[in-house]
Amino acid sequence: MKIRFSYVLAVGIVAGVAGWMWTGTFVAGGLADSPNATPPPSQRAEEAAAKPFRVAVRDIVAEPRRSVLVIRGRTEADAKVEVRAETSGRVAERRVQEGQRIAKDDVLCVLDKGAREAKVLEAKALLAQAELDHTAATQLKEKGFTAQTRVAALRAAMDAASAKLEEQELELARTIIKAPISGIVESPMVSVGTVLAIGGICATIIDADPILAIGQVSERDVGKLEIGQEAEVELVAGGTATGRIRYIAPAADSSTRTFRVEIVIDNKDGAIRDGITATARVPLREERAHQLSSGVLTLNDAGTLGIRAVDEENRVVFHPVIVLGGDIDGLWVGGLPEQVRLIVTGQDYVTDGQVVEPVTSTAEATQ
Repeated sequence: MKIRFSYVLAVGIVAGVAGWMWTGTFVAGGLADSPNATPPPSQRAEEAAAKPFRVAVRDIVAEPRRSVLVIRGRTEADAKVEVRAETSGRVAERRVQEGQRIAKDDVLCVLDKGAREAKVLEAKALLAQAELDHTAATQLKEKGFTAQTRVAALRAAMDAASAKLEEQELELARTIIKAPISGIVESPMVSVGTVLAIGGICATIIDADPILAIGQVSERDVGKLEIGQEAEVELVAGGTATGRIRYIAPAADSSTRTFRVEIVIDNKDGAIRDGITATARVPLREERAHQLSSGVLTLNDAGTLGIRAVDEENRVVFHPVIVLGGDIDGLWVGGLPEQVRLIVTGQDYVTDGQVVEPVTSTAEATQ
């Protein structure tokens, strides 16, 4: 009888446990209905998913900034002239030396005159004879002893003799080669005894006052420059100079897609030499920009560089930016609204349009 009773008791216990498990009710120390009871894991996950993601934000405001465009290039003389012979001949004299400063019309080289002087004398004699013949014929015509056609023919002969004399005098003058500009004689220069053909170089003159700083500017930056803008030019050989932009190429170089820019610099003392590496810094127009840390920059799905911010409805907004430059305090960027609630922590874990819980950051956004 005891055995049967224990069987009945066991069956009752099992049935009670099964019923309790089926209801899903858990009573722990009488706290099942307590408001402080720990919710089940599934309930906690649902509550966490419904709660907005928390991000750190900081308000940043645009500031006035004057950026500087850096142009790297070299110096170049304002004029560099190769003085060439206009007639052929042997160099009889060399009146200047390499490195000598000369003025316009100074004699550089003298060629051997050869028979040129004799040809000038001959032409003068022919002209004198032609003038006498023309004068005599004119007088005879006035007295009716000669025809008008003879007078005209002698007039033509006289004009031809005059032109021949002018030609021979010009040929003689070409034996003296003069400087077309002021400047400094560059080495090498032709040696005495050298036979120059027409077009042969007697000397090369460099006019380095003013001198130019020449560089190339990208198509993205050329629109920021204007004729007359001032520039500070630093020379690799040491020293700086102030100049101004005098030329901006109207068309890009076909191979580099860059534009030639010339900065003119006064060089009366000749201290700046031709061909020196130079770096020009051109202050640009003042613009509004934001300063921030490079760590807050991110990319959107299209690969565009920008920042994520929070709008008035606490939604995430992506703003593309243009990097204008940087210094020890951070980066300067453009393209943003005047005032932005910048996400400084958590920007890589949110998506555009997502509602978030912004928390004002105590740390500087630019750090």
